[in-house]
Amino acid sequence: MIKLANIRKKKNPLISVIVPTYQEEKYIEQTLIAISNQTLERNKYEIIVSDSNSKDKTIEIAKRYADKIVISDKRGIAVGRNLGAKYANGKYLVFIDADTIILPKTLEKIVKELKKYDCIIPKLFPSKPSFVLSLYFGIYNFVISFLNFFKAPQASGPFIAVKRKVFEKLNGFNEKLETYEDVDFIKRVSKIGKVKIINLPVITSTRRFEKEGKIRLALKYTLYSLLFNLFGIYIKNYRPAR
Repeated sequence: MIKLANIRKKKNPLISVIVPTYQEEKYIEQTLIAISNQTLERNKYEIIVSDSNSKDKTIEIAKRYADKIVISDKRGIAVGRNLGAKYANGKYLVFIDADTIILPKTLEKIVKELKKYDCIIPKLFPSKPSFVLSLYFGIYNFVISFLNFFKAPQASGPFIAVKRKVFEKLNGFNEKLETYEDVDFIKRVSKIGKVKIINLPVITSTRRFEKEGKIRLALKYTLYSLLFNLFGIYIKNYRPAR
């Protein structure tokens, strides 16, 4: 079952910002406030919250900021992103996780970059820095920049900006993957278009690291990512962060 609420109609938005959610009442408001407070004119972008039938206050909070809310009984980050894109009207699609904060000039810069490239990936920074997390994210940013330089782009998905025509050509994210659907998507984009890593800081939550342990999760992410990227080995081992 799918429900669609048109809260504020946007005529021909340039960008559709899609935020997939499930039980995100602790994080969603700060994310949506950051998206709403952009230097890009508000009439040039729409905010779409794609929710997996949350039972907390996620939808109630989203109504204060979103232009559209799409609610589905189906779960999964790839499902949420694809469903939001289905109801998007923008020329460009920007996917932002519900626990991720963007700076005020982010969308303005994305518009400029997507005129030259097909997909844009920012650099990620932890919301609660520590030595381990600063080191992990520093290595992550270096590695994705290094791989992109050699035309082998890789990235995780707290923030992905892509041209709509490219997204549709690839049929979106692979809904069969519970994890690494973002890595898989970037790899497929790179085969048909240009991916660019830019010096655009995006702040993402460290809640998963706090829940599972910083060092343990950093090592696990690194190992699993290498296995998936180098050998196509997909390990289904994913605990909800909520």
